[in-house]
Amino acid sequence: MKLKSILMGAVAATAFAPAAFAERGADGHVNIIYWQAPSILNPYLSSGTKDIESASLVIEPLGRYDQDGALVAYLAEEIPTVENGGVSADLKSITWKLKSGLKWSDGSDVTSQDVKFTADYCMDPEGGCAQLAKFEGVSSVEIVDDLTVVVNFSEPKPNPYGPFMGGQSPIIQAAQFADCTGAKAPECTDANFGPIGTGPFVVDEFKPNDVISMSANTNYRDAAKPAFATLTFKGGGDATASGRAVLETGEFDYAWNLQLAPDVLAKMAEGGKGTPIAAFGTLVERIEMNMTDPSPSLEEGVRSTAAAPHPALSDINVRKALSMAIDRDLLVEIGYGQAGRPTCNLVPAPLAYASDNTDCLVQDIAGANALLDEAGWAKGSDGVREKDGVRLSLLYQTSTNAVRQDFQALIKQWWDEIGVETELRNINASVFFGGDPGSPDTFQRFYADVEMYANNFDGTDPESYLAQHTCDKAPKPESQWQGENINRFCDPAYDELVAELGRTGELSKRGEIAKKLNDMLTKDSYVVVPLVDRGRVSAHANSLGGVVLNTWDSELWNAADWYRIK
Repeated sequence: MKLKSILMGAVAATAFAPAAFAERGADGHVNIIYWQAPSILNPYLSSGTKDIESASLVIEPLGRYDQDGALVAYLAEEIPTVENGGVSADLKSITWKLKSGLKWSDGSDVTSQDVKFTADYCMDPEGGCAQLAKFEGVSSVEIVDDLTVVVNFSEPKPNPYGPFMGGQSPIIQAAQFADCTGAKAPECTDANFGPIGTGPFVVDEFKPNDVISMSANTNYRDAAKPAFATLTFKGGGDATASGRAVLETGEFDYAWNLQLAPDVLAKMAEGGKGTPIAAFGTLVERIEMNMTDPSPSLEEGVRSTAAAPHPALSDINVRKALSMAIDRDLLVEIGYGQAGRPTCNLVPAPLAYASDNTDCLVQDIAGANALLDEAGWAKGSDGVREKDGVRLSLLYQTSTNAVRQDFQALIKQWWDEIGVETELRNINASVFFGGDPGSPDTFQRFYADVEMYANNFDGTDPESYLAQHTCDKAPKPESQWQGENINRFCDPAYDELVAELGRTGELSKRGEIAKKLNDMLTKDSYVVVPLVDRGRVSAHANSLGGVVLNTWDSELWNAADWYRIK
């Protein structure tokens, strides 16, 4: 099967007829494999996709985004709007009403206290929250009654769907996490590894960076779901092994993020055991430039913080030259084929928010060399550039994956052509994307000069995603190295524009502001260097029904609806 046809038929391939569930657990066992193994089941302490998505089987938000990006109610009675009175006329508050009768998996009632606690937990000034941008502009959360909460904003908020929407912002149980706030949050291993939830499954055993054993939640709100009595979530290995386990051997029912060369995936699909599924969303493979100094010669607390600007990458000419040297077309060809598109944008979609920036699409080695010459970075006898005693030598890190290592090798070669010495490093994905505040190898801590990865945002509005780059979101020791501003970019003008986006309601104006913010990060400053707009590619067993690939939320968003085709 050609990957192009896989992409074209992605929706049709997953549109099985709804199952007529006889009873909860009637279809036995289901196996899921993510080659990036989860390290924690608390999305507020990790921005790693594998942690957010595995947790989404257990803990849920008030609302989600469906496969078309539309808002749908989950724990809430309905999505609040101005029309139904849920959003105030002045746009300064949103009122959420929980469905009645909701139970936590331990049998206790879900109440508005849990919703308020979740917001307070993430916004605690003494802690670090990986999803703080979701609560941008929130001034308070008030309890009206047991089922009603009001989220208040400091200014009118035309898009009030940051808090509690999507897999990145689920509700956690106040009783379980009561003693886990602020700086103590990472210490609560039992809660972080086994959250009590409202989702279709409960955690029976969690072995970090390995396997999660789950069983059906007997208190799930739909008595006929989930169809599977037990679930195994296997983590680790690589994308090749994951793809084979579904498409060729049939050992697993669902494999996530098959980041494989197109010919490899097409060959696997010939195995006949499963079906690749794919769709484009907002997933961008990019290089982040560290604006701070990661040198191990610096003391902890200074290293990779605003206290120490980067000696070379603080020069925009260096950052721009590194981008100019890259052939994005070739990267797409070798890495993704029809499942990738060259891009210069951090926000590639939806169209209303996508900049027309195409400046980076043509490789320009000669121009990059000329730019560095003009900026005073002179080549030494060994061909490596130097300026004012600073050698242009970079540590370039990413997660362990065949496609990413191919990218590293090519980019190292191109950077060598412009006089940049590059050391390559790859880190186990479970560690790299983990949230362990004690690990020196996480992408948040960023103990390297440049690093490469991909992520995306919930829903179709990029406001919270772009707000991740405000000055206050930089990971640092005081926040247990949590924070979304990975490269420590800080520009007051950017922060002001994010605030303006939060106040703006007209769609065309929101689009203009979002495009400006995108351009400030990319073509104006080159602190983020986008490479590939990646299609999301996964696979499911032919015997697994109900799967609907969702690029706007967790891929496992509707696991309660999965069933075994008889």
